[in-house]
Amino acid sequence: MGILSTEGLTTFLHSTLPSPWDLLKDSIMETTISFLICVLFTADTAWTQSVRQAYDVYEPEDWSVHDFSCPRECFCPPSFPTALYCENRGLKEIPPIPARIWYLYLENNLIETIPEKPFVNATQLRWINLNKNKITNYGIEKGALSQLKKLLFLFLEDNELEEVPSPLPRSLEQLQLARNKVSRIPQGTFSNLENLTLLDLQHNKLLDSAFQRDTFKGLKNLMQLNMAKNALRNMPPRLPANTMQLFLDNNSIEGIPENYFNVIPKVAFLRLNHNKLSNAGLPSRGFDVSSILDLQLSHNRLTKFPQISARLQHLHLDHNKIRSVNVSLICPTPTTLHAEQDAFIHGPQLSYLRLDGNEIQPPIPMDLMTCFKLLQAVII
Repeated sequence: MGILSTEGLTTFLHSTLPSPWDLLKDSIMETTISFLICVLFTADTAWTQSVRQAYDVYEPEDWSVHDFSCPRECFCPPSFPTALYCENRGLKEIPPIPARIWYLYLENNLIETIPEKPFVNATQLRWINLNKNKITNYGIEKGALSQLKKLLFLFLEDNELEEVPSPLPRSLEQLQLARNKVSRIPQGTFSNLENLTLLDLQHNKLLDSAFQRDTFKGLKNLMQLNMAKNALRNMPPRLPANTMQLFLDNNSIEGIPENYFNVIPKVAFLRLNHNKLSNAGLPSRGFDVSSILDLQLSHNRLTKFPQISARLQHLHLDHNKIRSVNVSLICPTPTTLHAEQDAFIHGPQLSYLRLDGNEIQPPIPMDLMTCFKLLQAVII
């Protein structure tokens, strides 16, 4: 009888019945494999349960297991019992929200007010989407939002707001207010929002007068601030120290104060496209800021290549008034590299450079490639 060898799957050994020793080895191997499978299954189950517990496990006090009520204007998917879908229904009022709901979708309706009453039982809400309605500041009852102690995400884009709503729950992590009519930020609006990481105010009517020196006080964990498409002529003052992404495209900003970036030492992505920046309006060190990795200055009034950091990776300078590229002036020198030489043994990190729409005549200077050895794309 042929028995498959344990030392090769392609060779057969011809022998008599297996010896007791062989049977013992097979038994031990089968037991070991079974044990390993059991361990892996148990570990996988425990890992899956731990992940599920982080997001999907509902404590007894969260909502009754028998609470499956659903407002007749909305849809409650049986497979997603914590979600309530009321979007695109022509609603003029917010229906009563069941206690079990975590995720509330009310976008694209005709809602004008946010009263406190519909949310009396909705103490577990994490996510509210009220985009594309007709909500005004006068229509938001004081305390209607601040009573939602577990709310993380609030979407109020495309409404009729004229100022940032307040008070808001301390738990909030993201506040989306794009495409409203916001021109005012009342004093103390952000004072208790220490958990906020993203603030989107793009496409509003913000002027420089909307900001005080302490406007952003309290936003200790803010990482992304978007104020593109407003009417700013100056950089917003005293931004939170943890800001990493700052988007100020499509304003009328003419200059950047000296040492402005000292207040935001972690800024990595800076967008200032479509402004009125000139070289005279830049700090003496330009954008020689070691934290900046992506710098976008398209559609401005620059006539010279600004000073940059050796750490910069992406640079957009298209559609300015730059006539030439003097590499001896823009290439980070050994002096500027000294503090970073341990991190950059290969020299400057620039890999993408866009210069089209200027007055630069090709060809690209060869010493540009000599300086920026990691350049992968140059558009001119």
